Order: sequence, then structure tokens, then C-alpha cells
Amino acid sequence: MSNKSLVTTFFLTGLPHAPALDTMLFGLFLVIYILTVLGNLLILLVIRVDSHLHTPMYYFLTNLSFIDMWFSSVTVPKMLMTLATPGGGAISFHSCVAQLYSFHFLGSTECFLYTVMSYDRYLAISYPLRYSSMMRGRVCALLAAGTWLSGSLHSAVQTTLTFRLPYCGPNQVQHYFCDAPPILKLACADTSAIEMVIFVNIGVVASGCFLLIVLSYVSIVCSILRIRTSEGRHRAFQTCASHCIVVLCFFVPCVFIYLRPGSRDVMDGVVAVFYTVLTPLLNPVVYTLRNKEVKKALLKLKDKVAYSQSQ
Repeated sequence: MSNKSLVTTFFLTGLPHAPALDTMLFGLFLVIYILTVLGNLLILLVIRVDSHLHTPMYYFLTNLSFIDMWFSSVTVPKMLMTLATPGGGAISFHSCVAQLYSFHFLGSTECFLYTVMSYDRYLAISYPLRYSSMMRGRVCALLAAGTWLSGSLHSAVQTTLTFRLPYCGPNQVQHYFCDAPPILKLACADTSAIEMVIFVNIGVVASGCFLLIVLSYVSIVCSILRIRTSEGRHRAFQTCASHCIVVLCFFVPCVFIYLRPGSRDVMDGVVAVFYTVLTPLLNPVVYTLRNKEVKKALLKLKDKVAYSQSQ
């Protein structure tokens, strides 16, 4: 980071909206945030207590739920503060650095994790007899650790490139959290080279992960079509459908914001709500409502709680 930085505080403008909607939006996002945290905590608890869910698929799902819980926590509480109080949008320079790093760390880790989860589904459907030996506990742990390490390195590059520039003038961030594109607009230097490096960096990661996911699912579809029974094909498609839904909900808004020429502050803020607020809530809903094993585990947990309370 540059020692020339004179800005000590940034001011987040928040989501573009009429002031009369402050209370309604605050209530709406607060409810969504609470449901997101509780939903992901519930998935973590269910997978932890039910031995039938101690499989590679659910091991990666626990990682996803943990990421989603914190991914939402990085941005939503500050958004709520901006809506609730007149000066709630103020954020110190170092807190802005921490928020940007955490946001890209968790976001890129989730991107890598979706890729690993698609590879896991490919092995489970294409090599059912060898799956358990190919995805042993050690292999799963290494794959998960690789996603976290890759996400950390990717975010370190984004954060270093963004905050190595001097910030000595405007401090109004046209967004509801600290992100690279709106922060770079405030730099007191030419940002074209940095913007291009960040664009390429995010582009390589996002397009690389998405391409690997697509290749995995092309192979999965080919394997499913070779399954002789219609019930077997239906079960295989149902297993992959949940993953496809959350992948699309995550990647489409990211591509819109980071990988298109030009930037529209209003649209970027609105679209960012989808993957920072709604997708972390969508994951536990999709994986719970569409997954029979998780629903059975939830019913078991409910029965255990009811039984313990009756004693």
C-alpha cells in the first residue's frame, strides 16, 4: 500500500434508492441476513450430527455453507448500518482494505469450490464403483484446502493492486461495500493498467472455473445417458440440478459486473445484491428443498430435539 494515501475514511453511498424506503429495505435485508446465517448454520449442524451425510459431497457442502455465512456477513451488516444511520456509510481506510480482501477471498474460494464440487459429481456419476477410493478423506481435505489457498492468493493480488495506488481526493464510494471497481475510480493516479490486470485476473479465474464446470457437466450428461434405468437417470440429474442452479446464480452476476466493458454504478450495485445477499440464502434453500437426504436428516434432528425436550 502506498504511503502517499491521504484518505483515512471512505463513505459508502449504499444502494441507490429513495430515502423513504430506508426502513423497508433495512427490514428486508435484515430478515434475509438472519435467514442466511441460520440456514447455513442448520446445514452445518445437520451434516455434522448425521453420519449418513459424512460423504465427500456433503463435506464440500459444509465448506460452501461456511463460506456463504461469512460471505454475507462481510457486506450485509455494513449495508444495514448505511440504511439505519445517517453516518453509517463511513468506513476507515484499513477496514475498507479488510472488507475488500475478505470479499474477494471468500468469493474466489467459493468459485474454486464450485469447480471442485462439479468434479466430485463427475467422479460419483461416471465412476460409482471406484468413487469412494478416489475421493478418500485425505483427497477431499487437500482439494478443499486448495480452494481456500487459491482464494487467499487471488484476493491478495486484487487487494494489493487496488490499494497500492494513492488516494488523496474524493472518498465517496458509489457502492454499498468496498470493491475494486468503485475504489479505483477514486485513485489519484492512472488506473488503466491496474484495471486491465484485475480484469484479466478475475477473467482467467472465473472463465477457467466455469469452463471446467461445463466440461464436468458435459461428461456427467454423457455418463447419465448411458444409465439404463429411467429412475437412475432421474436421480443422477436431480443430484446435479441443485449445483447447476447455484453455479448460475453465482457466475452470471459476477460476469455482468467484472467482465464487461464499462461500468454502471447503479446497475452494478443492484446486480451485486444477487450474489452477495441472495445467493448465500439460496444455497441452503436449494440444497435442502431439492435434497431428500438432507430433508430426512432434518426430520431426524427435529425428532431428536422433540424427544430430548419431552424428557
